[in-house]
Amino acid sequence: MLDTAVSRFKSIAPAVDFYSIRIVDENQQSVSVRQNIVQPVNNQYSLGVHITVCDRGGIGYAATSDLSIAGMKLALDRAINWAHDSADLSLIPGDYIARPQIRVKSASSIALPWTSTPLTDKLEMLQKVNQRLNSDDRIIDWWASLYYGHFDSVFVTPDAEIFQSFATLMPYLGAVANQGTQTQKRTFGIDCSARGGMEILVRVGFDEQAERVADEALALLAAPDCPSEHLDLLLMPNQMVLQIHESIGHPLELDRILGDERNYAGTSFVNLSMFGEYQYGSNLLNVSFDPEYEFQIASYGFDDDGSAATREYLIKNGILMRPLGGYTSQRRADTAGVACSRASGWNRPPIDRMANINLEPGNTPLNDMIGSVENGILMDTNRSWSIDDSRNKFQFGCELGRRIKNGKLKELVKNPNYRGISSRFWRSLKTVGDPKSFEVLSVPACGKGEPNQAVQVGHASPACLFDRVDVFGVD
Repeated sequence: MLDTAVSRFKSIAPAVDFYSIRIVDENQQSVSVRQNIVQPVNNQYSLGVHITVCDRGGIGYAATSDLSIAGMKLALDRAINWAHDSADLSLIPGDYIARPQIRVKSASSIALPWTSTPLTDKLEMLQKVNQRLNSDDRIIDWWASLYYGHFDSVFVTPDAEIFQSFATLMPYLGAVANQGTQTQKRTFGIDCSARGGMEILVRVGFDEQAERVADEALALLAAPDCPSEHLDLLLMPNQMVLQIHESIGHPLELDRILGDERNYAGTSFVNLSMFGEYQYGSNLLNVSFDPEYEFQIASYGFDDDGSAATREYLIKNGILMRPLGGYTSQRRADTAGVACSRASGWNRPPIDRMANINLEPGNTPLNDMIGSVENGILMDTNRSWSIDDSRNKFQFGCELGRRIKNGKLKELVKNPNYRGISSRFWRSLKTVGDPKSFEVLSVPACGKGEPNQAVQVGHASPACLFDRVDVFGVD
């Protein structure tokens, strides 16, 4: 269908300064078993085209799911009219739109396609996991689910044709335990979303996680509350995911820095003068934009403006190096960025988004990190988050905590939380875990933009140790 749609559009290609089309074909399915009951299978299918026109100094957009010649002609005429009508009002000149010149095809690697496993087998597997989650009368809710998405896209300009194909799998299971007035939850998998097929379940050990999740939910019922004091804080990778996402990823989005998001998602404490000199964190902090990382959920060869994606440092040795800004924002700000113009589907224009934002590993084994802590706490798996609209002051809660005393892991604690200010927090980074503690994880749905766009974002990190953080429990 993509080839047919491209041929149809080329037959009506306009005589304008520049045009591009992005055709996206999406197939998604989710299957779930909750409390041993099979839930309705959810199937979604979407196919459409997004058209950009630059002409007479203006820029126009239109989108349609009608891929007939008549349907695309109607959308094309609408985009041309918008370009002409906005020429004297636009804040962005037409030559600020990327104009790639390349022809390429690429596809993510899939060892075990989703369709190679019958639906009945998937449901049988989830039912077995459900039974293991329901291990005690105190387990009051439990579930296991799989989400799969397959996305084909083609981006076409007068001088370029870029075809990309991606497959994504997201496993998820959880258990909620209750005793009297105490309720605790443990989950697994949602941050393990990755490029690929059913082989991801083996890679993350999905089938072996149910007993641990249920046992930890039950153990937390009897655990003491997290203390409220300043402690050394050891964050495991699945909590580092959200810490990176909220207090590095969002503040570095260039369109946010330029003010585009302030009425909806907020601004940033970062400004353009900081790049190249601002001490964002300790000299152990190295953060890369890495769209080339195999299997990570936001890996790609080209962004949705057709710009080639390459690995770049955002922060190096603690110094802020470059923002998360695609071609258009780079031209507006006259600064280097990365290929991160991304759209959530055919009916949205690309905007500056995170992709794979990874904190590079250090050289300290996890056991040595624990051994260095006299009085501290380990936190694991995000439960709640709050951050101000400039992405500076934050507060996060985790599902599980564990005290560290005199270099030894001690008792579990429940309801652990911590708070801080982004720049001060990252400057307190005093140890970065080695590659053995490094995990490739994700945020499967990050929202931004008006109208809203939810995209998949990858984050990878080792365990990290921070000096004397404000930790607290439930008052």
